[in-house]
Amino acid sequence: MKNYITRISLFFLILLTFTSCEVVEGIFKIGMGVGVFIVIAILAVIIFIYAKLRRK
Repeated sequence: MKNYITRISLFFLILLTFTSCEVVEGIFKIGMGVGVFIVIAILAVIIFIYAKLRRK
């Protein structure tokens, strides 16, 4: 009986660990996407300002 309970406990521990890893992976993917968007937006603003200054 103890062996059965130990196996079930270990199984649930593994399930919870894999689930949390997937959540963390999703957070990092979203964070990377937002970071890329911010860098592109900053570059666009710099190019826009440079173009405005160049025309004068």
